[in-house]
Amino acid sequence: MTLPQIALFALFVGVAMGVGLSLVVAWAYRTRARVEAETSLVVPEGVTAVLRSMDDAACVVDTSGLVLAASKPAARFGIEVGAPLENPELRQLMRGVRADGGSATESLRLTRGGLSLDPRLVSARASAISPRMSLLVIRDVTEQERLDQMRRDFVANTSHELKTPVGAVTLLAEAIESASDDPAQVRHFANRISAEATRLGQLTGRIMSLSRLQADDALSDARPVSIDEVLASSIEAHAVQADSGSVEIARGGDRGVWVRGDSQILIEAFGNLIANAIAYSPKGSRVGVGVKADGDIVEIAVSDQGIGIAETDRERIFERFYRADEARSRRTGGTGLGLSIVKHATQRHGGEVLLWSRPGRGSTFTIRLPQIDPPKGLDQGKKSKKKRERKAAQAAARVRNGENE
Repeated sequence: MTLPQIALFALFVGVAMGVGLSLVVAWAYRTRARVEAETSLVVPEGVTAVLRSMDDAACVVDTSGLVLAASKPAARFGIEVGAPLENPELRQLMRGVRADGGSATESLRLTRGGLSLDPRLVSARASAISPRMSLLVIRDVTEQERLDQMRRDFVANTSHELKTPVGAVTLLAEAIESASDDPAQVRHFANRISAEATRLGQLTGRIMSLSRLQADDALSDARPVSIDEVLASSIEAHAVQADSGSVEIARGGDRGVWVRGDSQILIEAFGNLIANAIAYSPKGSRVGVGVKADGDIVEIAVSDQGIGIAETDRERIFERFYRADEARSRRTGGTGLGLSIVKHATQRHGGEVLLWSRPGRGSTFTIRLPQIDPPKGLDQGKKSKKKRERKAAQAAARVRNGENE
């Protein structure tokens, strides 16, 4: 070989060796970085940032079950950074994910805040983010389960309740046809059909009212409402029922109290309480409607001297179609939706409903609502009216004094 050829060959060998050595060094660095990543227990910064912004409970757990990082809502389920993951079902879920290196989702019942009486239905999803770390996301779906159950119960109960009057109308129509030659029987069955049709109309009307209360997120026509006017309308609407049942309605308490809301919804809610109080009160008794303004809260109580509500029924008394006294409710034409409407109407106005009852001593339903100041224009109108009344009284006094002279 000539000298130039030898030099070129040496250069080629040197370049090849340099490239090979560079590749070996790069491979060694990559291998070491991969091994460090696989064996590291340092949570990546991106994962930590995501956990800080999550509304769901979530955490990163190592192979021993130790929580390395967690979102703030995770504390509701007793998950804390630096503490082991206590729930055995969650630990089993994490072990299964580490074994196959993928992800898995399960529905579990977990306690929240250490309260064993408050189990929550959650959807737990575990994913492996490294050989030594796994991500666990816990989504609370208890409310969704409750709403789904309420929807199913509502459809089932409504279907059952509608069957009764519809079936009665069908049977009565057949009875009229078979008794067409007997005018007295025809009139009797026609009156029964009219009563069932009225009951059916009340039932469908209340179902529509309850559906509207549950469908809307906010009151569409909220404005200052006078409790005096609401109660006057509610009492007047049930005056005939009270007279026929020989029940007295007594109105007492504070006057001039105002709240913000929808007057028609409040009239229906208080009307339901008054109607129930009259229906379950004996003849000659009294139904009391009292108002008490206490700071920013106004309490409107409707009391009766009726049969009362058993303790076992108080927890369910506000459920749709629930009747503490099924036979009596049927006789009085109750739909089982009145108290449910009261509950939802009160909640829509930012308030709550309280119940006191003793069997044989009666019941008291108290609606608590946020109180507001009376409208300014109303105050001025009242002052002007009082001023006019005062001037008229003074003029009359002067006339009387002149006559006496």
